[in-house]
Amino acid sequence: MGSAAITVDRLTKRFPAPGATEKFTVLHDISLTVEEGRFVSIVGPSGCGKSTLLNVIAGIETADGGAVTIHPRAGRSAAAPRIGYVFQSPRLLNWLTVESNIHFVLEAQSVPRPRWRELVAKNLDMVGLAGQERNYPLNLSGGMQQRVAIARALAIEPDILLMDEPFSHLDAITARKMRFDLMDILQRAKPTILFVTHDLAEAVFLSDSIYMMSTKPARIFKRVTIDIPRPRQPDDAELFDLEKTLVREFFSVVEANG
Repeated sequence: MGSAAITVDRLTKRFPAPGATEKFTVLHDISLTVEEGRFVSIVGPSGCGKSTLLNVIAGIETADGGAVTIHPRAGRSAAAPRIGYVFQSPRLLNWLTVESNIHFVLEAQSVPRPRWRELVAKNLDMVGLAGQERNYPLNLSGGMQQRVAIARALAIEPDILLMDEPFSHLDAITARKMRFDLMDILQRAKPTILFVTHDLAEAVFLSDSIYMMSTKPARIFKRVTIDIPRPRQPDDAELFDLEKTLVREFFSVVEANG
């Protein structure tokens, strides 16, 4: 195992329950490690708390117990690593151009202004949107908007990239293409990735390892390492066999907890 980029240690998260005096537990005793430069997925059913876990790691939500540690990159200064976040929906500002949407996060991250033009051009080209700088989000398809969101997250040159079901709102053909494109992009950008999905096939295709999460209160019940070489193809028999095995195991856990 390489150096850790993210460590989650016995994390618990609770939310107020409507009409109740006590909070209900969403995440219970969650522990996981994401190594530098690895693509790690968290897989679980919709609504189990995966996005909440990602938000706690990002610092958007606070934990009720346990700890999250974001480690400085090996061989670098102790400065806090830069974190990019790709949400389920693009979350673009429709009144700003594509270029200005990216400028917005560059300014928020205190990236020097002389680099903005280079970073916009480089990352739009990387996601296949060169020449769209002056266009507006509402003129773009859903897939193109999500590509802008990925370019925006990559433009800050993140050490860690958090991705919350980024393809879940796309049609199957567009989502399939974007998975391939994501693999190509990340071969060049090389951040550490923590990717949330409810799609086991997607996780098996993309990941170096997978954490499997149960229903609420969510807990991690298995970590799977995927040693299948890259580049991968979605119809690879080895990937399909692994997916079938994980599906059976996942449903056995869900039924046991149900």
